[in-house]
Amino acid sequence: MSEWTIGIIGGSGLYEVNALEDAQWIAVDTPWGAPSDELLVGRIHGVKFVFLPRHGRGHRIPPGEVNARANVDALKRAGCTDLIAISAVGSLREELAPGRFVIVDQFIDRTFPREKSFFSTGMVAHVSMAQPVCERLSGLAAAAAETAGADVAKGGTYLAMEGPQFSSRAESELYRQWGCDVIGMTAMPEAKLAREAELPYSLVGMVTDYDCWRAGEEAVQVSAIIAQLMANAGTAKRLVVELAKALPAKRDPSPIDTVLDSALITAPEARDPATLAKLDAICRRALKAQR
Repeated sequence: MSEWTIGIIGGSGLYEVNALEDAQWIAVDTPWGAPSDELLVGRIHGVKFVFLPRHGRGHRIPPGEVNARANVDALKRAGCTDLIAISAVGSLREELAPGRFVIVDQFIDRTFPREKSFFSTGMVAHVSMAQPVCERLSGLAAAAAETAGADVAKGGTYLAMEGPQFSSRAESELYRQWGCDVIGMTAMPEAKLAREAELPYSLVGMVTDYDCWRAGEEAVQVSAIIAQLMANAGTAKRLVVELAKALPAKRDPSPIDTVLDSALITAPEARDPATLAKLDAICRRALKAQR
């Protein structure tokens, strides 16, 4: 059996993965509340996959109410070694036309009322987000997307906006001036929490529309986005299958696997037992290594 356990966080339009063998939905409890849905667990070509629909089946949960802490914690508890987010995004660049896939490598976080860390008073940690995605995992995802038939752009900056409303034209133009390439509502704090959980993370952005910066272009409409989502979803599902085929049999360690070794800052005698209890899945390995 493969040493990999790949968590797939499915965004808008991707609510299941039909290729999973012996698939079953399982409920996972977390100290952070309920995840967006049950986890769909199964195997593809011998590789274990754990799928979570970010907005829940039927798209019940708006972006600002997604419990990202519970989602990442649940995937960690399910044994995931790596996470791939497959997300709908708007384009801020002419060359990133609807239908293209973008392998994101940087983020700008413009969300505001969301819980962005597992750590708090009683157990403080500071992880680096200088390189917010896993280069190895992103490379594997890019290759799988190309094999699945996607037109892939490798590298791009994702602007995470609060939503649920779409951008104003002024905002869209501002984000372009900042050097952003795509825009979405869900990658933050998801990517930050994955790093705190020592889970290598990659984001595959599926372009559904041009954001409203184009002169003479109609404003973004949900109906048009849904149509493009349906076209993208089939390619995304093939991506998962191609990834399973291409993964190396042996999973070499990643530096992200042990990132908390240099991030925990609270002195052992000052650590709050109640806070540590909530962090049992997130930093059990790191705390054990310090003993």
